[in-house]
Amino acid sequence: MVKSIRLKQLELGVCYYPEHWQEELWEDDFRRMRELKMSTIRVGEFAWALLEPQEGVFEFGLFDRALDAAHRHGLKVILGTPTATPPAWLTHKYPEVLNAAQDGTLYRHGMRRHYNYNSPKYRELCAIITREMAVHFQDHPAVVGWQLDNEFNCETNVFYAEADHAAFRAWARRKYATLDALNEAWGTVVWSQTYTDWEQVHLPRPTVADSPNPHLALDEKRFISDSVLEFAQIQADIVREAAPGHYVTTNGMFGHLDSHALTDSMLDFFSYDSYPQFASISGSTEAKPLSDRKWSLNLSAVRDVSPNFCVMEQQAGPGGWVNRMKMPSPRPGQMRLWTYQSVLHGADLVLYFRWRTATVGTEIYWHGLNDYANRPNRRVREAGEVGREFAAIGRKIAGTTYRADVAIVRDYDNEWDGEFDIWHGPLTGRSTHAWYKQLQYRHIPVDLVYLRTQAQDQLAALQKYKVLIYPHAAILTPETAELLSAYVESGGKLIFGARTGYKDERGQCPMQPMPGPVAQLCGITVEEFTAITGTAAAPALRWTQGGSGPQAWAEGFNDILAVEDPAVEVMAEYAEEYYAGRPALTKRRHGAGEAWYYGAAFSEPVVDGILDLLGVQSPSADWLSVPEQVEIGIRADDHRSYVFLLNYGEAPAAIVLSERRTELLGGTQIEGRVEIPAYGVLILE
Repeated sequence: MVKSIRLKQLELGVCYYPEHWQEELWEDDFRRMRELKMSTIRVGEFAWALLEPQEGVFEFGLFDRALDAAHRHGLKVILGTPTATPPAWLTHKYPEVLNAAQDGTLYRHGMRRHYNYNSPKYRELCAIITREMAVHFQDHPAVVGWQLDNEFNCETNVFYAEADHAAFRAWARRKYATLDALNEAWGTVVWSQTYTDWEQVHLPRPTVADSPNPHLALDEKRFISDSVLEFAQIQADIVREAAPGHYVTTNGMFGHLDSHALTDSMLDFFSYDSYPQFASISGSTEAKPLSDRKWSLNLSAVRDVSPNFCVMEQQAGPGGWVNRMKMPSPRPGQMRLWTYQSVLHGADLVLYFRWRTATVGTEIYWHGLNDYANRPNRRVREAGEVGREFAAIGRKIAGTTYRADVAIVRDYDNEWDGEFDIWHGPLTGRSTHAWYKQLQYRHIPVDLVYLRTQAQDQLAALQKYKVLIYPHAAILTPETAELLSAYVESGGKLIFGARTGYKDERGQCPMQPMPGPVAQLCGITVEEFTAITGTAAAPALRWTQGGSGPQAWAEGFNDILAVEDPAVEVMAEYAEEYYAGRPALTKRRHGAGEAWYYGAAFSEPVVDGILDLLGVQSPSADWLSVPEQVEIGIRADDHRSYVFLLNYGEAPAAIVLSERRTELLGGTQIEGRVEIPAYGVLILE
């Protein structure tokens, strides 16, 4: 079952903290929100110390009054369970709830997310505050939904408290049943690591050279994800029991968490926090960087969890804490552009973070719509423009979904294993970026799809795409290989990269030729391989099919391929090094489709060459000419289709339409040469 937000209208909202402001401000704040066409506010996710100032003493009066005021102004409310910020009385009385560094040092009160998921006491106290809130607010007419906690695994996604070690031991015992099975899975015969008693089993602890057992390190991430799911399930069950008429969601997409499983098991839809400047503040030396446009890749990952989702926090101003993350102010039009970036990729409800910039605390530089002075400003006016547009067009867009014929494939095991394994992990980010960048600049919409062994109808989900890119699937099971083979046989084109298929689900390397379970599908084996690192220069490629391709080099890693099937076509060779003339890129037809294997990390020129060989074009190529600085995406259903044009450039962008189209935001007919302003948006019916 698809877990999506289900709205009949695009809706706009904002995060609001009534506890931060004098009560005299509330009425004016809510009135102005409605003037901006906002429908929804999120409150309460950090307010535990106010809701339960002493253990067992609950005071809801402040939020009763705030929610009553919001309801008077016609605002809907999403309530956050406040478990991301345990109060001082709690951590002082029960220090066992605190998370710890790997060396055992406790993280003390003074920040947020300083708890551990596996403390029995913390689970008990979280259940109590969640139940008290859910029962108290179950019938409030303003409340429509609940956000569980806030940004699971943000700030830190590793946990080493004593409760976590104990829970991991129990988790490992459930998974493996016997120490013999655990020792075999973790390969503990190496370096005399064999466990002879369950009490010897811990999460990774400080080691010489800071290098724990890699199979243990992979299971650590699986355990952390399961711990989050257990913790969240407690709250979700309570809310559903006490307030069955409200929806349940949570926000963020952070490491060591299977967000798909989280959503499948307990949420009505997934929510995300969208801050596009995170993609650009580190600076880039590459040619033509995607910058804030790269954030569309993150939104694509969210879309794979919930095709229609909520953006619980949309960047609304310059951002940063007092001591880190210094982001500049959005330029005129950028905030609106980022809002439509979220909408294009599936958001039907967008809440800006936040209504007014905090005057105290760590986030005093994380600016909201209103500045400290609370006077009208450019960002407020821009939000009002979006609100009016949502009101005008929102019924047409809501419920439609993003459409793409190309998808980049991921899976959690390879993500988590790749954090520790430098032989394949860094290749994935490099290749994903190259593919996404070139698909963006060629105006080819692309999805991001997670392979999940427990998912239903996975083959049918893959068959929606003409092309799949699965860059560096080091961990590859026979079951996944069978699924991918069926996809190719049915007509799909599948592209692998170096280091594919050399590990099993335990992270062990089976004694078989690489690429392991897909060697027969690809018709090749890896005869030899080498890392391209240090003083080693990436060898040039020689294209052997389709004429001369772009000048390109085989970067990152080189698998030296041996053709095992006469049906294999060599599409490119290594032109240099001791393996000059050996295959670097191959294609094998299988059924109605094709399996491609590239023995290196993908770069922009290599991606361009492969796209040319595949003949993949923009879906609007026959009627629309658009410069690179504009992102093209399509939201559609069975009856209607809308083409979004987002100009990320600081200069206007000229487009040319060869046929007349209705521009939805302006309500006008356009044809021929049209100019999109800097940071402008067009939506074509």
